[in-house]
Amino acid sequence: MTASSSSPTVVDLRSDTVTRPTAAMRAAMLAAPLGDDVFADDPSVNALQEKIAGMLGFEAALFVPTGTQSNFCAILSHCQRGDEYIVGQMAHCYRWEGGGAAVFGSVQPQPLDHQPDGTLALEAIEAAIKPDDAHFARTRLLALENTLGGKLLPFDYVEQATQLARRRGLARHLDGARLFNAAVAQAAQRGTDARTEARRIAGCFDSVSVCFSKGLGAPVGSALCGSREFIARAHRIRKMAGGGMRQSGMLAAAASHALDHHIERLAQDHLLARRLADGLAGLPGLQFEAPQTNLLFVELTGEARSRSAELVPHLKQQGVLATGLYRLRFATHLDVDAAGIDRAIGAIRSFFHA
Repeated sequence: MTASSSSPTVVDLRSDTVTRPTAAMRAAMLAAPLGDDVFADDPSVNALQEKIAGMLGFEAALFVPTGTQSNFCAILSHCQRGDEYIVGQMAHCYRWEGGGAAVFGSVQPQPLDHQPDGTLALEAIEAAIKPDDAHFARTRLLALENTLGGKLLPFDYVEQATQLARRRGLARHLDGARLFNAAVAQAAQRGTDARTEARRIAGCFDSVSVCFSKGLGAPVGSALCGSREFIARAHRIRKMAGGGMRQSGMLAAAASHALDHHIERLAQDHLLARRLADGLAGLPGLQFEAPQTNLLFVELTGEARSRSAELVPHLKQQGVLATGLYRLRFATHLDVDAAGIDRAIGAIRSFFHA
């Protein structure tokens, strides 16, 4: 565990949102010049917005408190009342964001089933686009997520799906909460670098949401990127949603530090997730796919399934935190090291050998 962890005796694998700011990040926060972002004069917020927009190839960006609000602002900026967006059944902006676009924006989701690799079948997207008829909501937007459940969407697919959307007159939004995890994994495949691949992925979309408080390790915040006109609309929606913050430059400085120092190190998290999977391989009662990024999902099978409710409490007693019942999620992050992963492996194995 690193010095920034809440406790040296706990291996917290519940999420990559549990990280604490590093000492260098805290120093950057304390040194941040501040203004009032509602008046658009916080220099640290403005610098962050320019930085992330430039990195991903967009004209502008908007700093928001959460990824949920970022997706909400995006959907309502692309769509009007009575419109709909096509999205996956397991996409965060559909399943785990309280239905905000439908509740507050009167924008209807059209969820589609995922294929095993996390993609939405191109023919299913095509079939879901409604004809221009008063009986139907107007299909305006395709929303994808990368990574999805820790899986990297194949770049060829991303190109094909977004080209289909453009051809059919749909806007394209990416929930890139873990965009840089996707970029690191894609860079390893293509022999390039993560920043190049992040920009390559983002270039397929009209808008991209990026979270700073997951693998990048900032305490809070996301950014929505797009054209200047699009971000102006999103800014108005952020105001209505209560997302206008004042001296938020301290938070923006943490995000800027993360962009400068924490992108390439995500490869370490990916290696640790594979280390965890290797350590659990062959254990009867566990089933999982090899992780592609920093998330490992584990399902209890056979006789072990009947004891699923006991596993998380058992791990907690061993100083390992996880989430889930019969399907667990383990997330590696900058506050976990190889010793912590080995401890988690031992704790899980002890449950099955008890």
